[in-house]
Amino acid sequence: MPIDNAAAWNRISGGEPGGVLPAIDTVQYGPDIAGESEFRLLGSTMGKRVLELGCGGGQNLVALARQGAHAIGLDFAPGQLAAVKRLAEREGVRIELHQGPLSDLPFMRADSVDLVLSAYALGFVEDLNRVFRQVHRVLKEGAPFVFSMPHPAYDLIDDDADEPLLIRRSYFDRAPVDYAWEGQDFSDHHRTIAEVFAGLCRAKFRVDTILEPEPRNDGPRSRHWREPFRMVPRTLIVRGRKEGS
Repeated sequence: MPIDNAAAWNRISGGEPGGVLPAIDTVQYGPDIAGESEFRLLGSTMGKRVLELGCGGGQNLVALARQGAHAIGLDFAPGQLAAVKRLAEREGVRIELHQGPLSDLPFMRADSVDLVLSAYALGFVEDLNRVFRQVHRVLKEGAPFVFSMPHPAYDLIDDDADEPLLIRRSYFDRAPVDYAWEGQDFSDHHRTIAEVFAGLCRAKFRVDTILEPEPRNDGPRSRHWREPFRMVPRTLIVRGRKEGS
């Protein structure tokens, strides 16, 4: 039976996870790596319409709203959106929220968004190319699409195994990757970097940045830290810009 990612997120959303929580003063792209304050992929967001796909607990939306953006969030799990509302109320910022699949953006007009962001959510989407086409439709000409996702190379290992750096599966195995996180079962769609790049090009994006960040050496580790982060890239970050119509 397929794993229901939305149900798993709904079960998590009502709790208060422990450990080092993501910051809400700058956009974060993944566990134990630098954030937007160092990578500077988004540019100024003051007065911009910014859409986040898979807004999760809302930390990035709050950071964007604090920086003067019209922050718009989309998530497929209603429990996550409820958590976002609680965080926004606590922080005293206004955000716009929508529920639905990340591959459908009927609430957004064409050429109406200045920036689309997604952090660690696109792995849950089966039809990634449809996401790329929808994002292209709603972005303004030349506007950026910045996203992070689990690095495909990290899917090859099992970081909970006794010998975590042994290769457990082929890089070219397209089967979903099932895993446990925060006591819940999840499933990601595995893709190669070449497939991600080709999909963006077909959707008329010009890719200008690909990052494979090393883990930070300073500060406390997150609750997601694993020693293999030092040896195998955990996060892939991509920026593309809309070309054409």
